[in-house]
Amino acid sequence: MEIANKRIFITGGAGFIGTALVRRLVDDNEIVIYDSLHRDAISSSGLLQHKNVELVRGDVLDFDKLKRAISGSQIVIHLAAVAGVDSVIQDMVGTMRVNVIGTYNVLEAAKTLSGLERFVDFSTSEVFGAHAYKVDELHETSQGAVGEARWTYAVSKLVGEHFSHAYCYEFGLPSVAIRPFNIYGPGQVGGGAVKAFVLKAIKNENLVVHGDGSQIRAWCYIDDMVDGVLLTLSKPEAVGNSFNIGNPRSTITIYNLALEVIRLCGASSQIELRPVEYADIEIRVPNIDKARTLLGYEPKIELQEGILRTLEWYRENLP
Repeated sequence: MEIANKRIFITGGAGFIGTALVRRLVDDNEIVIYDSLHRDAISSSGLLQHKNVELVRGDVLDFDKLKRAISGSQIVIHLAAVAGVDSVIQDMVGTMRVNVIGTYNVLEAAKTLSGLERFVDFSTSEVFGAHAYKVDELHETSQGAVGEARWTYAVSKLVGEHFSHAYCYEFGLPSVAIRPFNIYGPGQVGGGAVKAFVLKAIKNENLVVHGDGSQIRAWCYIDDMVDGVLLTLSKPEAVGNSFNIGNPRSTITIYNLALEVIRLCGASSQIELRPVEYADIEIRVPNIDKARTLLGYEPKIELQEGILRTLEWYRENLP
């Protein structure tokens, strides 16, 4: 998975996954982070002081600035998006603009590069809808009911994924799409049940579970996510494909996840059930056979170890 001596352009590179990618790639590559800093995990990481990192503060809706910043890149990783249930519901139009027009802009800018080796587009597991059990990449996508705010995110990301494939087929752009399944770990910004539960448990506060807690998720530790991305960069077989990246072995209900966090933290927290005020995902578990076969991908960090690592990080880094 060694990637070296490349100019790597990462939109949304200041976020959770972007920061983890920069950390793995920065010593052997030139990294350009293009980000509005709306969600900022990079500033507290120390990575901006690295000699190989350049931060360009910009918006993917600003095509001219984007095109200037991307110049000379061999690898483009497109992470920039409006994400998170609360953010999406509060700004449906902004979600669609950034995730659809922004992705189009990045693809158009990447198309002008003469030495482009890989374009990685981040889609989402939400393209599978509310009931996704052991879904593979050929499984039918489901965008939910029109008018339900949550599904604007899934629809916008699916459009972006179709865009990246279309640019591959029509223009020869070496594109890959990744569908992440519930990524968590140290340094997460934005939402996420593991992060929310850990932050409450550390303070012995009640953990809030929406609904009855029977919703099922397969959780993927951030290091395994990064491994999957690096494999798409190094494997020629990745081009023209979408990949589920997750860990189906780390599958658990939300209620039991809360109990596990309390147990591992040694907390006195209780679980507080609250009504769900938005369309929810009942089950989300990936089939990762395609990533195993074509990429050699295999998640290594199981749920208990991942939670313990996350707990340790937040204990050390909370003010």
